[in-house]
Amino acid sequence: MLQQPIRKTFDIGDGRMVTIETGRLARQADGAVTVSMGNCMLLATVVANKEAKEGQSFFPLTVDYQEKFASAGRIPGSFFKREAKLNDYEVLTSRLIDRALRPLFPEDYFCEVQVLVTLISSDSEILPDALACLAASSALAVSDIPIKEIISEVRVGRVDGQFKINPGRTEMEKSDIEFIVAATDKNLMMVEGEAQECSEADLCKVLELAHDAIRIQVKAQEELRELVGVKGKREYEKPAQDEALREKVNAFARQKVYEVAKGKLGKSDRSEKFKAIKDELLEFLKKDLNIAEGEELPDETKKLAGNYYNDLQYYVVRDMILDEKVRLDGRGLEDIRQLDMEVDVLPSPHGAALFTRGETQSLTTVTLGTPLDELLVESAAKSDYTRFILHYNFPPFSTGEVKMMRAPGRREVGHGNLAMRSLKQMMPAEDFAYTVRVVSDILESNGSSSMATVCAGSLALMDAGVPIPKHVSGVAMGLITKGDKYSILSDILGDEDHLGDMDFKVTGTRDGICGVQMDIKVDGLKMEVMAQALEQARKGRLHILNAMYKCIPEARAEVKPHAPRMVKMFIEREFIGAVIGPGGKVIQEIQRETGTTINIEEINNMGEVSIFGTNKEGVEKAHNWVKGIVAVPTVGDVYEATVKSIMQFGAFVEFLPGKQGLVHISEVSWKRLETLDGILNEGDKVKVKLIGTDPKSGKFKLSRKILLPKPERQDKPTA
Repeated sequence: MLQQPIRKTFDIGDGRMVTIETGRLARQADGAVTVSMGNCMLLATVVANKEAKEGQSFFPLTVDYQEKFASAGRIPGSFFKREAKLNDYEVLTSRLIDRALRPLFPEDYFCEVQVLVTLISSDSEILPDALACLAASSALAVSDIPIKEIISEVRVGRVDGQFKINPGRTEMEKSDIEFIVAATDKNLMMVEGEAQECSEADLCKVLELAHDAIRIQVKAQEELRELVGVKGKREYEKPAQDEALREKVNAFARQKVYEVAKGKLGKSDRSEKFKAIKDELLEFLKKDLNIAEGEELPDETKKLAGNYYNDLQYYVVRDMILDEKVRLDGRGLEDIRQLDMEVDVLPSPHGAALFTRGETQSLTTVTLGTPLDELLVESAAKSDYTRFILHYNFPPFSTGEVKMMRAPGRREVGHGNLAMRSLKQMMPAEDFAYTVRVVSDILESNGSSSMATVCAGSLALMDAGVPIPKHVSGVAMGLITKGDKYSILSDILGDEDHLGDMDFKVTGTRDGICGVQMDIKVDGLKMEVMAQALEQARKGRLHILNAMYKCIPEARAEVKPHAPRMVKMFIEREFIGAVIGPGGKVIQEIQRETGTTINIEEINNMGEVSIFGTNKEGVEKAHNWVKGIVAVPTVGDVYEATVKSIMQFGAFVEFLPGKQGLVHISEVSWKRLETLDGILNEGDKVKVKLIGTDPKSGKFKLSRKILLPKPERQDKPTA
């Protein structure tokens, strides 16, 4: 018999209730909960091995978020009709949970942990990703797995100028900001989101509101934990320590590491010198421990010495930055590395840019396609199409490594998503019918290749003639803290990212923030420090933007000659059938005769016609053809007509595409004609004027003679 479930319910605002329940489902997991709001329900489970694997020296945490299509009463659209590998939305949600949870575990905890969050019931109005981290943290809270603190996440939107916690799906469609914030009761942990050029002050307001809402959710988890009666945290074996060995490592290597750190070396040279010091250290330890020539250090000693040496590098570089305000490459705290950028670097892509900042380089291309190239973005709740796609690739040679080339990993999906959300803010409105694909290939990497992607993407879009109104740039910020001392770093290196207490990426235009991604590794980040970091990021962003505007100040007036041409027009709904024709006959003829691709959709009771082609003249011809089909003939208007057939009583002419009328023989010339032989032939171009319609048949009556000079009347001679 199932035990009675334990529940905790709380209000997240406006009477919207959230319920956390445990004890009914998945009882063999170390921790399992369901989180419900409306008809939305998530199941979160967590399991941790009791012991770390032998030789384990890192924390193996796996977080997977998956949506069951049955949760929304749908069958997957794949060939196998079952859920397969995680889609990008699920990967991004998994990353949101992972980045928030990872800092909660002790630094010496190396047991493998798996967190699974599953959407088991969907609500069309409730966005489940805003509840996923709450579910994951709650599962940890009701387990005995050793976590340091409890956390949660919320989404903040701004609808009609009012901030709201976890707005519904319909409300988010009208929101001009979207940020997901994770925090403990005391400290911010993670921020991710986008905005339509919001101010730094607005972002600080978002963080404060989000933190207040998160405190309510953390308290609810603490109360649930008490109801469950969790008895402390499980014990685990801690890695071996040798303080005497640590002192030897520090005494031998500290000054050597400091000299390399201050040497203003490039990434490769610095790595080689640090490795050389490590090799010298190991040789020194062999002599110190009286190990015979040709023999190696014991594996445990070698491993510990390597760990202590890595710790030494970490603290020496941090102290150097904090005490001397000197960075690994010699820059000041706010200095941006040397910039180099150019556009139109490849002959065949529709747009291309090469952006280099220090030792980070992105080659980015833009491809323009038709609406038929749209990307289907499918989730359990609904399926959408998007016409703006950004892909980010990180090949191993960019860091001088040899690795297997595999499908894009979670990091690549996440970095590409940040760049896409940032550039999307400047993309033209719905009247721009192209499908746009941006691809960033990272050729070199030493710090913030995602921000290089934003900059290169903005340059490439303008090079392609995509009418974005402003450039978007991005800069990665770092933070080093020690007690009350701190240093904020602009445009961080890869090593500074690793040793810092914060990785804070900010993108935007000259007028505001477009995207944010922040991970904080330190407790007690004060809001004034956050405000200073945002202001320093704004200065760095503007410095890069100034260089980008010098490279290409505005989008090209036209797409490149080899890019597809596009014209979009709107027609009355009743004319859609006329443009398509019976069985598609008319539209197929237009495409065949003009070499174009035509797409017609009914949107808001209007026909949206998009015409694409590589030849400008063909696009214009197709455009005029469609305009002619939908044009309403007006009596008195003059048309360029084509003679279609000759009859005894006159000529039938096509004066608009698909519209024919009769030029009676009496309307061909001011002279009386018995026949049209020698006057008009099939295929002739002739100007005609619409003079009326037959009231019975509705057929059009046209005149040629009315446009010709009327001959003067000659009087008969008198007798």
